[in-house]
Amino acid sequence: MLHQVRFIFNPVVTFVQILIVPMTISGFLYYLLRPIVHYLDTRKVNRMLSVLLIYLCIAGVITIFFFLVWPSLTRQVQEFISNLPTLLDGVKTQIAAIQKGPLFSMIDSGNTEISEKITGYINNAVEMISGYMSHFFNFISEFIVIIGTVPIILYYMLKEDNRISPAVVRVMPKRFARDGAQVVSDIDAALSGFISGRIISALILAVMSFIGFWIVGLPYPLLLAIIGALFNFIPYVGAFLGAIPCLIVAYTVSPSMALWVLIIIIIAQQVEGNLIAPYIYGKTINIHPLTTVILLLIGGEYAGILGMILVIPVYMIIKIVAVRIYKLFLSDKVEEIVD
Repeated sequence: MLHQVRFIFNPVVTFVQILIVPMTISGFLYYLLRPIVHYLDTRKVNRMLSVLLIYLCIAGVITIFFFLVWPSLTRQVQEFISNLPTLLDGVKTQIAAIQKGPLFSMIDSGNTEISEKITGYINNAVEMISGYMSHFFNFISEFIVIIGTVPIILYYMLKEDNRISPAVVRVMPKRFARDGAQVVSDIDAALSGFISGRIISALILAVMSFIGFWIVGLPYPLLLAIIGALFNFIPYVGAFLGAIPCLIVAYTVSPSMALWVLIIIIIAQQVEGNLIAPYIYGKTINIHPLTTVILLLIGGEYAGILGMILVIPVYMIIKIVAVRIYKLFLSDKVEEIVD
């Protein structure tokens, strides 16, 4: 029956598809900038003036970015796209050189299937990266829509920050108002820790990676550092996905360059994961690694990279709500059954 009347929901689905990216970016920036607004509140600065001051600072940062970083980044993106066939040929050349080496000869023992499998793996990896890059460029193509909507959405989210939670609680039945307020507070704290932590960690990781890539002479160091930082928003598997393009580019230069890049990525990930992330996240993320991997697979299957980024926050919200519902309605009955 739902399949027959699916045309009724098409406008809603289209509306969600249009707003999902601007709302996601606005939500991430909201949790990143909200502490600044709260700090200005303690200094008795008007909320509207606080938001406008933040926008002025952001405009300054964007201006500096366009004058200092954007020309180099644009050049590296153009060079990377134009040189992509050459890069792939370089990877095949390096693989052929390894196949002719003595180590591969001992492993191969006259079996040509190994070389075919390696070539197949490389082709699959290239197709996967090409798919992700196409999603990325589709995202860039919607940049005008994002620029037009994100500042407006973010402005009202920051300005009306103290009214969002009470508005959500007022929708709930009065007898659940106290529990609803606690749930909203828990969700807000969890999302704040996760999102702000991801953004800060990604920025620090991008800086460390860029410095390391620049020192060893890796081509397109800024572009590859930014790609790695963007993939870092995806827990666990993001580090692997972000390392793939870096290693492919490095491998076209030489195997030793690929080794140096791998060392830099491991060091940067270890510093970010063991020294920086614990202080940023604290105990806001309490999800088992296996659960995280399963969630990422589900999110990636249904919504690609955007799904992999959003699936953890969505899971955190569902988990907090489910735990509260369990305590309200089911915990006493389960205890009676057990007793």
